[in-house]
Amino acid sequence: MAPTSTPEIPFGRILTAMVTPFTGDGSLDLDGAQRLAAHLVDSGNDGLIVNGTTGESPTTTDGEKSELVRAVVEAVGDRAHVVAGVGTNDTRHSVELARAAERAGAHGLLTVTPYYNKPPQEGLYQHFTAVADATELPVMLYDIPGRSGVPINTETMVRLGEHPRIVANKDAKGDLGRASWAIATTGLAWYSGDDMLNLPLLAVGAVGVVSVVGHVVTAELRALVEAHTGGDVAKATEIHQRLLPVFTGMFRTQGVITSKGALALQGLPGGPLRLPLVGLTEAETEQLKRDLAAGGVQI
Repeated sequence: MAPTSTPEIPFGRILTAMVTPFTGDGSLDLDGAQRLAAHLVDSGNDGLIVNGTTGESPTTTDGEKSELVRAVVEAVGDRAHVVAGVGTNDTRHSVELARAAERAGAHGLLTVTPYYNKPPQEGLYQHFTAVADATELPVMLYDIPGRSGVPINTETMVRLGEHPRIVANKDAKGDLGRASWAIATTGLAWYSGDDMLNLPLLAVGAVGVVSVVGHVVTAELRALVEAHTGGDVAKATEIHQRLLPVFTGMFRTQGVITSKGALALQGLPGGPLRLPLVGLTEAETEQLKRDLAAGGVQI
């Protein structure tokens, strides 16, 4: 059974977009995934996103995606929300992935804006509605025009918010003005999808974060969110500023690459990456160590 939730905070406040661990030969490491999931939840995550971009979803098969959901639900599903990424640029494929994730035990779905084919807003509306209609699971939209090429306009968000199962949005648009309007008008629970903007988005009404740096600083993110929601803005700001080197360092190159590099430094499961992603160079690893140390992360 999934952890309890409320309409205002449907997936908890702190979620990490989890990497997909692979073995040395590049195959799926389900044991490693379970150990990593347990570590992240023990560290303070309310939920995990699996099969997202940080989970290398473009290079995992549909079968591997289902296996991963089952394994993570088995490991932590009684104490954390397991949200499965099902977004593609093919609506039929996304519907299939949504149904497979539901069968595998996922507690919710993350569905990204269709990428590369640049649909109009009506196409986005029909795509997300089709995915939401496919299962009984709650849906978090994922608005990231830097990757997809097309933003979800506020007007489209308002329409989508009328669907009973579309309950949240992961915002990686980087536009606080648009976020402010959308939070005020859509009724959706808002999650920061950009670690550098976690605190600013909380300030305009976000309820939580979907983080990459949660792989290394979950406790600090929880302290930041709890300080802000508790009214201690000064403490939240202090934590935000202390974490700036981590936010910067974890995105000097692609976030999956640095996340797996940071996990390796901590002796945690991650393993290699699948092409076209490649591991950190020696120089990049040393820079990551400096960045993490500057942010107070003990390696």
